[in-house]
Amino acid sequence: MIKAVVDEVLKEMENATNEGIKEVDDYMDTETGLLMCGQCHTKKQKKLSFLGEERVVGCLCRCAAEKLEKERARHEAEENLMHIQQMKSAGLQDRTFYGYTFERCDTSQENAIYAKRYVEHFSEMMQAGQGLLFWGNVGTGKTFLAGCIANALLEKKIPVLMTSFPKILNALGGLYSAERNEYLASLNRYTLLVIDDMGIERDTQYTLETVYTVIDERYKSGKPFIITTNIQLDILGNPQDLEHARIYDRIMERCMPVFFGGKNYRSELGQGNRDTAKKILTGLNDTV
Repeated sequence: MIKAVVDEVLKEMENATNEGIKEVDDYMDTETGLLMCGQCHTKKQKKLSFLGEERVVGCLCRCAAEKLEKERARHEAEENLMHIQQMKSAGLQDRTFYGYTFERCDTSQENAIYAKRYVEHFSEMMQAGQGLLFWGNVGTGKTFLAGCIANALLEKKIPVLMTSFPKILNALGGLYSAERNEYLASLNRYTLLVIDDMGIERDTQYTLETVYTVIDERYKSGKPFIITTNIQLDILGNPQDLEHARIYDRIMERCMPVFFGGKNYRSELGQGNRDTAKKILTGLNDTV
């Protein structure tokens, strides 16, 4: 009785695996009696022994297996891309940061070489808790290169948050003590923290205390961070008071200073935009 039930189940499985697998060009192999693919000429059926009986079941031919593998790889690539996009959406707090990539960068420039090497050796930098301090004049490319690093690491699926102290202060506004602590703790869940334009926030007691808390918590976590600032290095090295000293000391200990000087790229971009607008408004772009 049990054998009859098993035979019936196996027969149904055999029929299910063989049903509908034959295509127009397929043919039966005269030696094995198995179905062969008319495209790649490999087996679409195989024989299995179970409970002393031989059964014929369907299997993937070579071209079907290759097609399935390509589909799996495509699906995996789409999932990876979606995951990276989600990470960027969470980690890049300004839409303009999305366009800051090494592909759009003059990689022969010295600071760009430093930035690329930081990404290439990030596992070592992360282990050492080693960050970067991009300092120099306005518009010299500090934010752009920091964004290049952030995007390159996000493409490797390494969690990065790129933000600024004004955004952090704004997020903390109105939060109660427990929520505030949870938010500050969330900053350290990212493998790399990039804080752009330090020094543009107002120098109030509350601001200085918050900035110190963020930097100190990051410092104690042992995770790397990158700071961009227009504050000159001699000021960072010789702070004006104790409040600034305890912030700058931690930054200078963990972040290697990289100077940004030379031409003001932002000013050049602005001039280019103004020239284009002038040509449009005066009709100089019109053709006869």
